[in-house]
Amino acid sequence: MWLVDSHCHLDMLKLAKTSSGEAAGLEGVLNTARQRGVKHFLCINVNPWHIQQLRDLTAPFQDVSLTLGLHPLHQPEQPVTTEQLIEWGQAEDIAALGETGLDYHYSEQSKEVQLDYFQRHLDAALEVKKPVIVHTREASEDTLALLKPFSEQGGQGIIHCFTENLDFARQAVGMGFYISFSGIVTFHSADALREVAKQIPLDRMLVETDAPYLAPVPHRGKQNEPGYVRDVAEFIAELRGLDTEFLAQQTTENFFRLFPKLLAKVAKQEALLA
Repeated sequence: MWLVDSHCHLDMLKLAKTSSGEAAGLEGVLNTARQRGVKHFLCINVNPWHIQQLRDLTAPFQDVSLTLGLHPLHQPEQPVTTEQLIEWGQAEDIAALGETGLDYHYSEQSKEVQLDYFQRHLDAALEVKKPVIVHTREASEDTLALLKPFSEQGGQGIIHCFTENLDFARQAVGMGFYISFSGIVTFHSADALREVAKQIPLDRMLVETDAPYLAPVPHRGKQNEPGYVRDVAEFIAELRGLDTEFLAQQTTENFFRLFPKLLAKVAKQEALLA
């Protein structure tokens, strides 16, 4: 089985301290995930001013890729311009721009700032020709309004940790976006989300953990870890009456269709290990 955790925050995990330091603690978490079939991890940056710390943490791990962006709920330590996002986003080790987007649930008062920064990320992503990782909560109308011209100019990306309705999903898929499901789909209160997971096209589906948040059933109440993406995949496979191996293969193919350069990186790594 080959799974990809398409969204995790490895720098936010509470890691066991070892004599080798924090990275060794992360290696244990990643090894546990690898044993469950997780072969690649997209580690999401939420503050571009902290990207070097994230690089340092993940440098030992060839199966971890990085993004760069400013989360909509994070106020920047200093302004981040579109030009800076373009400059930083051109780096070879940056797979996508984001996490970016809109969140009116927690911070509607910062709506104008969020809209401005979301647009900057979209403009930068078009310039560097890389996907965007989109966070949206209680902002569906504005999110779709900004994504439409982006997609018409060839932009692509992921609606991560999807919690919107089926109509939103269909519109996003129609724009060429991928829909990524987290452990929320396993929650007892998530009937509407499960209906979306049953109906969206399989060739547009991804799975993620959003670790360390939102651990799926049966791990609720624990720190979420990348290895738990298998629980998400198993749940959705059963929901759709599919073999887990098939769903894992499909979501992995979807991920690398969006990130073909990462597939080349994985192929090179496999060749070195052969």
